[in-house]
Amino acid sequence: MDEPSGHGRAALVREGVEFDERDVSLLRAIDETGSIAKASTDLGRSRARELSRIETLESAFGDLVERSRGGSGGGGSTLTDTARQLIHRYERLQTALSATAQVPETVLDGTVSSVSGELADVTTTVGTVRGLHHGVAPDDAVQIRIGADALTVLDPAADPEPGSTSARNRLPGAVSGIVRGETVCTVGIDIDGTTFRALVTAESADRLELVAGRDVVITWKATATRLVQIKNGRSGCEN
Repeated sequence: MDEPSGHGRAALVREGVEFDERDVSLLRAIDETGSIAKASTDLGRSRARELSRIETLESAFGDLVERSRGGSGGGGSTLTDTARQLIHRYERLQTALSATAQVPETVLDGTVSSVSGELADVTTTVGTVRGLHHGVAPDDAVQIRIGADALTVLDPAADPEPGSTSARNRLPGAVSGIVRGETVCTVGIDIDGTTFRALVTAESADRLELVAGRDVVITWKATATRLVQIKNGRSGCEN
């Protein structure tokens, strides 16, 4: 089956402490107001709790806020370079998660047939699929998640021989439908009754003459394939 990938909550974690959107809001407010007290008020939060939160964050991530008292400038609070770098790291993570959340996924159920290092082969209804795992063993039940942006759609006549490229997964199928955007198309590809979704440029769709019924081959790298172990009938991401 296929489904949109879930929206992840962005958080940077160090020593068990999470730095998330709420913390970013606090640091940005401090940067704008020059005051922890004013930032807390503007955000509708308790100053005491925000001071405690800053201490917790600093215990894991390092100094984030410089506080000065009195003086000609009247004192205040400013962000450290570490804090600014942390905010930028969070923003990059959030951007990556947001982009991923917009990409459809194909989800397959299967059983692990063999494991080789970080990669595992999985028996599915469409054949054997190889992907990255985090601690599975032969005979384990898993879900396989393949992002639409990881798939390459090829003309069967131009399909390279298996093993001649780094794309270890290769399946023949037929186009079941195509949704055209201004520059990117979402192509449905039927493989033994399972619909895969692939993102291709409009130019590539025209070049490949992608229409319903057109025979194609899809390929994708094992390293772009995520295996999620199914425990007690439910899938759970391995950490």
